[in-house]
Amino acid sequence: MVEIVFRAFKFALVGFFGMGIDFLFTWIFKEKLHINKFIANSIGFIIAVFNNYLLNRIWTFSSQNPQIFKQFISFLGISAIGLGLNTLFLYFFHEKLNLNFYLSKFLAIGMVFIWNFSANLIFTFKNG
Repeated sequence: MVEIVFRAFKFALVGFFGMGIDFLFTWIFKEKLHINKFIANSIGFIIAVFNNYLLNRIWTFSSQNPQIFKQFISFLGISAIGLGLNTLFLYFFHEKLNLNFYLSKFLAIGMVFIWNFSANLIFTFKNG
């Protein structure tokens, strides 16, 4: 149990760092390179997912699985589902329950964290 909590903490740190990377690259592509904001956002998201995969593979889960591409596709798919869940939870909490937008976003992030960590623990990094 302690190992899972420690891994969840590491996963959260990687996610926090990834959020910074997402924002940084979105800003660079949107503001400095004048790329469409939705394309810039997608680029930032993809770079962050790639970074998060590498850090989680090496640091959080210490994976030695030689099927790196297959593992990355699993991580990307789980992240994409997480993005969709985040949007649904945000909509539900803010639009349906009339909670503050940022409280809704915080709650959505917390719920999606549970999905992302659990799904990656069970599917992506199940064999180390």
